[in-house]
Amino acid sequence: MTKKVGLIGAGAIGTVLAEAIEHKLVPCDELVVFDLNNAKSEKLKATVKFPVKVASNIDELLSTNPVVVVEAAGQGAVREYYTKLTTSSAELIFMSTGALLELQLTPKVHFPAGAIGGLDAISAAANAGINEVTLTTRKNPKALNKTNTQEAIIYEGTAEEAAKLFPREMNVAATLALTVKPAKVQVRVVSDPKITRNTHEITVKWNYGEMQLKFANQPHPDNPHTSALAAWATIRLLQNLLKAVETDK
Repeated sequence: MTKKVGLIGAGAIGTVLAEAIEHKLVPCDELVVFDLNNAKSEKLKATVKFPVKVASNIDELLSTNPVVVVEAAGQGAVREYYTKLTTSSAELIFMSTGALLELQLTPKVHFPAGAIGGLDAISAAANAGINEVTLTTRKNPKALNKTNTQEAIIYEGTAEEAAKLFPREMNVAATLALTVKPAKVQVRVVSDPKITRNTHEITVKWNYGEMQLKFANQPHPDNPHTSALAAWATIRLLQNLLKAVETDK
């Protein structure tokens, strides 16, 4: 079976994915890349030796029949291409989870843990009943497009609103919200010039106890808005999906 993977978005995360395929961490025979900036797709293709096809639009990408399509292009891309993607034969990985909050999900829609972990335990607790979920995210002002020189709380509210206000920086809030739905996640975003790592602290109070999780991740060197862990979480999910597809066949 030929394993083709589709990729929407040839930015920092897409490049990490391509490098993982190059180093045989992902069993892929061909990567099909689509980015609105065609030059970025061509640049990604030039960085690797394995087969890469550059698609000029989403229809051309899907016409190659990839077994999995990875979205790494932003919430706008999810909204624009969601119907075409979900009616295709491919399994789908969405990184821009903020857009998924307002869409009807199907069994072929998957999302990685991103910059956090412990979603298996949190999901299990959600089945039993969650009373309260809070997320405190601290990032350097540069990662939030801020210039404050003192620590400042720049947002307090729901995960849904946080994902809309910070579409590149707070997909982690959306991922948490999707995991505990219909429970609500309360979010605090702190712009802190003293920190160099993107830090996420999660507290969950559920019917049989409490959880406290903390993650401190290096920003991606080419994109300070996201953590390097987000790319590697996507790679892990892609590995699992490709293995599952192979087993089903």
